[in-house]
Amino acid sequence: MLTVAMTLLIIDAIVLIVFVLLQSGKSAGLSGAISGGAEQLFGKQKARGVDAVLHRGTVITGVLLFVLTFAIAYLL
Repeated sequence: MLTVAMTLLIIDAIVLIVFVLLQSGKSAGLSGAISGGAEQLFGKQKARGVDAVLHRGTVITGVLLFVLTFAIAYLL
């Protein structure tokens, strides 16, 4: 059971990394953080299309990573 949980954790971590890397950037780097940060704070837009799918996938795999980590700690 522990081996299965650890294998799922590794697969989930890899999928989470892929989801995060595939998402489009939300700012223009450091200059966006200094000068254009207010645009992001006040001009929030919902993600659409592929970005929405990637966002949902990131949230789901993040929660799954959290749950699997606690399950493995319980099994040890």
